[in-house]
Amino acid sequence: MSRLIDELKKLAQVTPQPMGFRAARKVEVTPKILIIASLDISPPAADAPVDSIDGADALLFHSDKSNITAKAIQKIIEPLPNIPWGVYLEDNDDKQAAASIEAGCDFVVFSPASQLSTVTHNEKVGKVLQVESSMDDGLLRAVNDLPVDALLVADISEESGPLVWHQLMILQHLGNLISKPLIIPVPASITEVELKVLGEIGIDGVMVEVDTTKTGELKELREAISKLPPRSARKRGRVDVLLSRAVSETPATAPDEEEEEDE
Repeated sequence: MSRLIDELKKLAQVTPQPMGFRAARKVEVTPKILIIASLDISPPAADAPVDSIDGADALLFHSDKSNITAKAIQKIIEPLPNIPWGVYLEDNDDKQAAASIEAGCDFVVFSPASQLSTVTHNEKVGKVLQVESSMDDGLLRAVNDLPVDALLVADISEESGPLVWHQLMILQHLGNLISKPLIIPVPASITEVELKVLGEIGIDGVMVEVDTTKTGELKELREAISKLPPRSARKRGRVDVLLSRAVSETPATAPDEEEEEDE
């Protein structure tokens, strides 16, 4: 099982604190929102960005060129902390996918236009599918039945600006349609107020593009997330639930009434 996907699933299984005067039982501390540091490794930096990723729960490597090799990745991750990492597979390159798995890849992010590969059926590697919020509702609901573990909503961020109500409406709509964990890109400067709203909506992870020339940004973000209130119960897939309920509540006594009138 992918370590990142395992942590994302734990977010939906937060154990509530016991009530009353009984001694509080020790509960494992689970982050309210996971931080995924996104790193551009084209060309790979000479020094691994140890300080700039402090506070991240996972790393996502991407490259403008299809030259991510196992050797290049191992050179970068060797001095890094033992946290899960993945790669963004935009091109249809099975060699790149195989090289990443050989180097110890924990998860992969697929472009919606990429072809199926051997990674699709690898149960040890987490699968994250990139989607666009503008997709048809039927397509978005169909993702619930696809062999992927989480979704990355890539078009929700408006550069480095603050969150606006329109974005929140889109995210809430996605949460109503999709039952899988949701990850969205955010700037490192996101505020605690914005993080609190994302947590209430049900966002499970935020992806931050890391500037390797700066340090401490993700650490500050981690501290802000740690101050968030406990996550409430997940409210995913409510559209399907409401539709099912509406069908089940359709009056079933109409035929009997008609029979009585005939008599």
